[in-house]
Amino acid sequence: MAAVHLNDKNFDEEVIKSQTPVLVDFWAEWCGPCKMIAPVLDEIAGEFDGKLKVGKVNVDEAQELAMQFNVMSIPTLIFFKNGRAVDQVIGAMGKEHLVSKIKKIL
Repeated sequence: MAAVHLNDKNFDEEVIKSQTPVLVDFWAEWCGPCKMIAPVLDEIAGEFDGKLKVGKVNVDEAQELAMQFNVMSIPTLIFFKNGRAVDQVIGAMGKEHLVSKIKKIL
């Protein structure tokens, strides 16, 4: 499953009310590290389909969401489970590290 585009209108439904854990990527078009990590997140979305939802918040389009979750640097990845933020990673990182964090959350 591809990553879900998140915004102010669908965030509660797609993330807070989600029955499955959600990895939310706060990113922007102009962010180099965000572009580096994007293919990794797409791979993860496919590999964990049905077990984990991957969502993307463009911070330029959804500044209120970025402020709500205190996103100061991008990329910021926030892991949600049962409607609550349970872990956070700032900056691009390797797939192995992300998969390890996901397995702990699942």
